[in-house]
Amino acid sequence: MSNSLKRSPITVVEQEFYTVGVTSFPVSSTHDSIASEILHDSTGVANGCLSAREENIKKHGDFVSNPDILKFGGFHGEVGRPEIGNLRKQDVHAEERVEGSFPTNSSNGDDKVTEDEIAYQGNSTEKDEIIEFDSPVWNCDNYDGKWVRDDSKPYYPGGSCPYIDRGFNCHLNGRPDDAFLRWKWQPNGCDIPSLNATDFLERLRGKRLVIVGDSLNNMWESLVCILRHSIRRKKRVKDISGKREFNKYGFHAIRFKDYNCSVDFVGTPFLVRQSSFTSKNRSFATLRLDLMDENTPKYQDADVIVFNTAHWWVHFKTARGRNYFQEGNYVHPQLKMLEAYKKALNTWARWVDKNINVNKTRVFFRGYVYTHYSYRAMLFSVHGKWNTGGGCRGETEPIFNKDHLSKYPSKMKAVESVLQEMKTPVTYMNISRLSDYRKDGHPSIYKMEYKTKKEKIAAIKKSQDCVHWCLPGVPDTWNELLYALLFKEGWGSRQT
Repeated sequence: MSNSLKRSPITVVEQEFYTVGVTSFPVSSTHDSIASEILHDSTGVANGCLSAREENIKKHGDFVSNPDILKFGGFHGEVGRPEIGNLRKQDVHAEERVEGSFPTNSSNGDDKVTEDEIAYQGNSTEKDEIIEFDSPVWNCDNYDGKWVRDDSKPYYPGGSCPYIDRGFNCHLNGRPDDAFLRWKWQPNGCDIPSLNATDFLERLRGKRLVIVGDSLNNMWESLVCILRHSIRRKKRVKDISGKREFNKYGFHAIRFKDYNCSVDFVGTPFLVRQSSFTSKNRSFATLRLDLMDENTPKYQDADVIVFNTAHWWVHFKTARGRNYFQEGNYVHPQLKMLEAYKKALNTWARWVDKNINVNKTRVFFRGYVYTHYSYRAMLFSVHGKWNTGGGCRGETEPIFNKDHLSKYPSKMKAVESVLQEMKTPVTYMNISRLSDYRKDGHPSIYKMEYKTKKEKIAAIKKSQDCVHWCLPGVPDTWNELLYALLFKEGWGSRQT
């Protein structure tokens, strides 16, 4: 039985049986204008498009009135979206798979309505009805559970979304199996609703959701793709940051014009500021543990912010802690990694408490996500990490034996400690444990496309990507949980 630790104003969840738990880059003036556009431009609402929900009701009836569908999260397949194996031209969310990450006819095009879209014109200013529950349909620890088969997954077809970096686009890179896509996280003792993209967008109408952190922006790309898949007129989804590589750091923004909302990513792997220090003899890079990254003005007034930082807090990213961590004018000759991490978290916490308007903004902190280079080393004595021959190639199923999971990360214990002392309500998304099961979800050698068999064989002997995640894939579940948490609180409903 899990032991829920609840201390206002946050909720931190721990399980008794845990065997695991789970550069700062200045933004240009161009991005200043982008941020301004996100907040103030309302020209994106067009005279257009019969909503996906309205089309569903015409075909199936009003599923909101069906309590069984609500209770068991039945937004998959026939009602909420077509099952992936049965995509048809007439399906509400159907779309062709693209053969590259950025097709010519992508959402980066103009707003000209094509002949294929004319049939679906209506009044897009008419809002979809927000799904409401009289009371929560789940009441348990969302992070204590298991993975179960779900053939209605994934939320969008592999290769269909132009906002996935090629390194995460395992379908286009030739990964031959797809069983890893067909799993659902099932908490013990309750159900959580599946992510209804149309409802999520309606709750986001006129708002901004921003994900802030490191290259595990898989979560951002995943959310953008889930929401985009529910939009009939894909050209109404705009990349307004002009980026073509989304795992690069800086500012990225995707605008859903029919809902006048945006889902943004701010790349800042440490949350605090990467800087430099000049001594008498030389100048060298440092990390300011006492200052936030310069990009904070770009997101502090967003409606939902999801923070994360952990993966860059390792020796090879931080000069092994030697003459790298700076506070004021003092550079620590040597500082332990965990101590530096705690100092940075406290700087973040002070900034949140001082700058976040709790009447407007919901704040989340997403937990650490495990890598799986060491899994085979643990079971089969095959040694290796990301830079010494380690890999996760050939993994096609989750871990089923909890004894093979990793220990709960010390970094996340530090996060829990800091969150408990904050004045601002922060929801901790403790996804470490559920993600640790998923050794099968990484790109491995399918982080790129191979032109010849010889290239592919050579790649097996080189470094594999067992850090990031294939998309579609595991990050879709993180967003499912984010939706469930917002849904449970009634965020975006008429009462909030």
